Amino acid sequence: MKVIIVGCGRVGAELALQLQQDGHEVTVVDKDPKAFYRLGPGFKGATVTGIGFDREVLIRAGVERADALAAFTAGDNTNVITARVARNVFRVPKVVARVYDPRRAEIYQRLGLQTVSSTAWGVSRAMQLLVHPELHIAVALGNGYVEVVQLEVPPHWVGHMVNHVNVPGEISIVALTRQDKTSIPTLGTVFQDGDRVAIAVLASARGRLEELMALR
Repeated sequence: MKVIIVGCGRVGAELALQLQQDGHEVTVVDKDPKAFYRLGPGFKGATVTGIGFDREVLIRAGVERADALAAFTAGDNTNVITARVARNVFRVPKVVARVYDPRRAEIYQRLGLQTVSSTAWGVSRAMQLLVHPELHIAVALGNGYVEVVQLEVPPHWVGHMVNHVNVPGEISIVALTRQDKTSIPTLGTVFQDGDRVAIAVLASARGRLEELMALR
C-alpha cells in the first residue's frame, strides 16, 4: 500500500516508520526539511518538503496513486484541509486527519471525515486509569467515546440473563466466552460461572457499569 503522511512530528515520524516496517511504501511531507531527521537513517521511503494541502506538493508526493493519506501536522485546520483535498480532489481511498479539539472531531466525523483526537482519547484513558482501574479496555472507538471492556462475570451475575445487564444506549454485552468458545449472546442467554464477556459501554457510563459489577 502506498501511504502519504503529512506532518513529520513525533507521531507522524513514528507512524511512517511502523508502516515502512510492515512493508508499505511511505512518503512523508513536511514544510520543515529538518523535521525529516526524526525518521532516522533507516528510513527508506521518500520525503517531500512543502505545505501538505498544496496540490502541487501532494502531486510530487504521489497522491494520484496513493492508497491512503494521514494528515498529522500540529494544526487542526491544516490537517482537515489536507484531508479534504486528498479525499475530494484526488479521491484517495483512505484518509484520516489528526484533530486536537474533540469538539471539532465530532463535527468533521459527521461530515464523513475520519479523524483521530489524541486529546479525547487521552482524557478518556486517564479517567479509566484513575477512576476505573478495574476495567480492562480492549478497544476504544470513536476517539474513546465508546469502549469495549473485557471482564469475568461477577458472581452475582451468574444465573441472570444478559437482558438484566444491558442498558439501552449505554451498556451492551457483545460477546461471551465460555469454555474457550466465544459467541454472540442473545438477550436470553444466562450467565454461568467462569464466563468472560466483552461489553460495549459509553465512556460516560463506566460508573454505571461498575455499579452493576458491584465494584463500588
